[in-house]
Amino acid sequence: MDYSIKIGGEAGQGIQTIGDSLSRVFSRSGYHVLTHQDYESRIRGGHNFYLIRFSDAPVTAVRNAIDIVIALDNDSVVFHGKELVENGLIIYDSATLKRTYEGPQFLDIPFVRLAVEHGGSKIMENTVATGAVLGMLGIELDILKEIIGEVFEKKGSSVIEANIKSAQAGHDFAVRECPACSFSAAPRSRPKMLVAGNDALGFGAIAAGCKFYSAYPMTPSTGIMTYITGKQKEYGIIVEQAEDEIAAINMALGASYAGVRSMTGTSGGGFALMVEGVSLAGMIEMPVVIALGQRPGPATGFPTRTEQGELLFALHAGHGEFPRVLLAPGTPEQAFSLAGKAFDLAEKYQIPVIILTDQYLADSQWTFDGFDLGKIGYVDYRLRGEEFAKRAEYKRFAYTETGVSPLAVPGDARHVVSVDSDEHDEEGHIVEDAETRIRMVQKRMLKKLPLIRQEIAPPLFYGSAHPELVLVGWGSMYGVMRETVDLLAKEIDIAMLHFSEIAPFPTTDAFDYLSVLRNARRAVCIEQNALGQFALLMKMETGYEFKEKINRYDGRPFTIEDLIGELHVHPARV
Repeated sequence: MDYSIKIGGEAGQGIQTIGDSLSRVFSRSGYHVLTHQDYESRIRGGHNFYLIRFSDAPVTAVRNAIDIVIALDNDSVVFHGKELVENGLIIYDSATLKRTYEGPQFLDIPFVRLAVEHGGSKIMENTVATGAVLGMLGIELDILKEIIGEVFEKKGSSVIEANIKSAQAGHDFAVRECPACSFSAAPRSRPKMLVAGNDALGFGAIAAGCKFYSAYPMTPSTGIMTYITGKQKEYGIIVEQAEDEIAAINMALGASYAGVRSMTGTSGGGFALMVEGVSLAGMIEMPVVIALGQRPGPATGFPTRTEQGELLFALHAGHGEFPRVLLAPGTPEQAFSLAGKAFDLAEKYQIPVIILTDQYLADSQWTFDGFDLGKIGYVDYRLRGEEFAKRAEYKRFAYTETGVSPLAVPGDARHVVSVDSDEHDEEGHIVEDAETRIRMVQKRMLKKLPLIRQEIAPPLFYGSAHPELVLVGWGSMYGVMRETVDLLAKEIDIAMLHFSEIAPFPTTDAFDYLSVLRNARRAVCIEQNALGQFALLMKMETGYEFKEKINRYDGRPFTIEDLIGELHVHPARV
């Protein structure tokens, strides 16, 4: 069983309501689920869709082929009708669309009439549609009824009952009027956790001890702030909506200086404003974690769509030379665990750590059996309390063998914790002399960097031990590469290398990934940007140059069919 459902319509028609309800029913039924949203940057109108793929086997990417389309407008019939599989169906309400579609692939369901007759209000038409899809799939309504009870708990029993009746009406109509429906859901299994990339990142930050989060809302990073805000009372976290991104990063640095783990999040244009703050973190050696949710630029670009166009920007953002770490999770599970690593590295080496995501990963939901909390440890690297107070003297930027100076918490002792954005001496006082400058650059940059590099994990290798074809990607390319490897393994020895820890660039000490590439007949770098930024970085860091690259930069994610198609025709395109 492997079905894809697409809900299409205008913004404001309740697309997300149907999508959220169905995906939660499927995940609680124990199916593997992956969801993806495609929406325009407007409150109402335009054409949007919500895609749900669910299966009894793990799924990690979206497909082009659709089994059921819920058409809430006529554009959805036009745009998505051609994506139907052979026995696929489009369900719609002819009264709402003001026309009737003929053919075996159409099923006219009176969403509005059934909602009014059974729920008492037109507003429940989306509940009718949700119940109808479950009826087509042969799935009972018990889990949907639970969800309705949870969603409308505060609105009272009458609203809950009306929605349940509406769902039942849609379910019964589909069972009665669609005897030709060939769908059949697999048996249920243990419920699974359904989580989006942004939520997983926020979850990981909380598990890592984040106590302060500041941001100015900006798609697609806003979901991180929303998630952490929802947990702030439970875990004692301060969330501040700043007036802009300049304030957001400086608030995070201030909180870090005051002694707590802090984080900020933004997207491309907002990160551009944060750049001076990133540089300030480098000079004052202040730990901070920054989530950078990429979207197509330049400027406002495609504000609600996806791209991997800011790798080199993040790598070089900030004037002057200072160490930083770039992490790029490929799944929500990696987003959770790498959030923990981000905080650990930021605190251990007193540096900015940037987590690169993108709209596709941020908004997509995946199912998991659960996250391993053991992957996130907590070490307090700060000098606090009595340990700080009993020191005879304290120098914030003291020279050490590792370049890492003791990071004390101001106010915990009589010692002054002085920092300055100018070049400074060990105590944090402004200096101009060349000798101190040289020693400080060596301390905060040259001594730390080799140690940080040792912390960076090699790429994940998956597939044939002796591949003819190797797919290489980073960040959100993980899922589509993984399913592509599984599908093409039937016809070729294929493997993938996925980089989720990018800067400092991983060495080959623990795993000689360069040998894998050099021994393969083909190695293809797959990215969602025009220039092939990761391929450029890899050439700069290792000397390895990809002869084949596949780059997508239309704001849409790769589907499995897209990538396999590109791989088959690719030699002609190079």
